[in-house]
Amino acid sequence: MTATDTRHEAPPATTPREEKTKRIRVLSFSQKLSRWDLKVSPYLYISPFFILFAIVGLFPIAYTAVISFQDWDLVRNSGEFIGFDQYIWILQNPQFWTALRNTFSIFLLSSVPQLILAIFIAAMLDRNIRAKTFWRTSVLLPYVMAPVAVALIFSNMFGDNHGLVNNILTDLGLQPIPWHKSPFWSHVAIATMVNFRWTGYNALILLAAMQAVPRDYYEAATVDGASAWRQFWSITLPSLRPTLIFVIITSTIGGLQIFDEPRMYDNTGEGGAAQQWLTITLFLYNIGWREWNFGRAAALAWILFLIILVIGLINLMITRRLVRDEGGRGVTAPRRKGFRR
Repeated sequence: MTATDTRHEAPPATTPREEKTKRIRVLSFSQKLSRWDLKVSPYLYISPFFILFAIVGLFPIAYTAVISFQDWDLVRNSGEFIGFDQYIWILQNPQFWTALRNTFSIFLLSSVPQLILAIFIAAMLDRNIRAKTFWRTSVLLPYVMAPVAVALIFSNMFGDNHGLVNNILTDLGLQPIPWHKSPFWSHVAIATMVNFRWTGYNALILLAAMQAVPRDYYEAATVDGASAWRQFWSITLPSLRPTLIFVIITSTIGGLQIFDEPRMYDNTGEGGAAQQWLTITLFLYNIGWREWNFGRAAALAWILFLIILVIGLINLMITRRLVRDEGGRGVTAPRRKGFRR
């Protein structure tokens, strides 16, 4: 073969993999940094919360769990491991069951009326009324007030001898109510404080959910002749289900941890002479800061945590039954023939 023939030979064939490798463009450093930023920066933005929560949240919880299994000496900052003796002492103490009963009683007397009243206030604020901003701001004022100030004011209002409420009842010819002696009426008084402070806050949350409902649904219902009550029952309430579940869960957690109102209801902070309004958190406070027994207080804190966890799981089960995930479609439009006057 001559030299001329050699120059005209075909180049060696390349595989598809080699062709793909040749077409790959080499990324510059700035491009690599940009890709790294897109992948890592979201985690950096949310990391301060988790770091702070690990320091002030997870660590105290874990440390409390360790103390709950020990006979803790606050002076020496050390303890002797005694197992579940602290938990057994708590569960065998009659005051614990009294506090648990009082806590659930106050919780029911506050949460149920509070939820009903919050829905009603939110429905009124959602209507076309004058000075809407003023009224929406006003319902939040009780939440801004200091809990101690609210408790002091209401404890004087519900005084047995010279309270404002009993004075009004006496002027009307009615018998005064033993607000501090009767367990039921003391629970009603404390629940009134809770409702005064939290009803407006929950009403604004529900109002935000109501305003997210498309107005076309109400217009279609009005054209079909549906009354205001029918529109509220068939459009508003079904649209509020996820928000209602959120409000119920947060109210449950806050109701089971109630402390400020029963603590300030009298001057002693003992929960009444016969523990009429002794709650779990108030019982925990008395064990830890009056008896200086932090092992038992830590055990009671974990028992309260487990109670809240069980109630939260029950709420989660209710949520799954009431709120169905329909693939993110949200609220479905009402059927035009489904409304009645």
